[in-house]
Amino acid sequence: MGVVLSNIVAIYRKELQGYFASPLAYLVAGVFWLLSGFFFVWILVEIIQQVALADLQGQQIGVPVPPVDVPYEFLRSFLYVMGWLVLFVLPILSMGLYSEERKRGTLELLATSPLTNWAVAVGKLLGVLTFFTVMVLPLLLYEAIAFSAASSPVPPGVPLLGHAGLILLAAAVLSLGMFISSLTESSIVAAFLTFGLILALWLMDLAAKWIGGSFGDALGHLSLLKHYNNLVQGVVDTSSLILFASYIILGLFLTAQSIDALRFQRS
Repeated sequence: MGVVLSNIVAIYRKELQGYFASPLAYLVAGVFWLLSGFFFVWILVEIIQQVALADLQGQQIGVPVPPVDVPYEFLRSFLYVMGWLVLFVLPILSMGLYSEERKRGTLELLATSPLTNWAVAVGKLLGVLTFFTVMVLPLLLYEAIAFSAASSPVPPGVPLLGHAGLILLAAAVLSLGMFISSLTESSIVAAFLTFGLILALWLMDLAAKWIGGSFGDALGHLSLLKHYNNLVQGVVDTSSLILFASYIILGLFLTAQSIDALRFQRS
């Protein structure tokens, strides 16, 4: 067990160092921060203006307006948009996890090394997930500054739970993207296939509502969007946690099997 953990840590450090030394990773992070900052300001201003307008209209007609929890409404809307944004960002982060190894010819060495395929896959996933978490941290700083101006204090657990949902979503997407990356030596192909797969899983909730019935209910339970929204709205549902964990394990399992197949071909 100790050997497996040390192998995972070694792969994790190698992957993480690779991301922090990659100009593409910095470019992706820069674009992500630019777009997230734009959406942050835009959504916050929109909600504040809507609340102010509703208050003004209520005063003009003499009807009291129900209070609006601006921090909650802002956080829900902002994280919903972030969920869409990461669908474009995560395939770029996962596309080279194995495809670059294939292109450089090092995947065969990795497949025939004493390292277990599971250890390599877990180390790679933890490395890219840590880099994504670093990308998300400034968003918490933005929110802490904005929420400090709220009339009533915002419990820290509310934004933390929402961002935990974002990181769980990222872990599931990256795990599936890692499997797709193990199938091709083209990073671009891996990114497009990952985006297509994740978009299908994301929109499954809409298809489930359209189909309806027991099959629609079953289909909707597999939707990433539905379970991500549960966490963003502050609902800690065990089924949501199990679903994200299932996608993560499925991606790791398929990746390990893919590399096992390569090892079998080379033996």
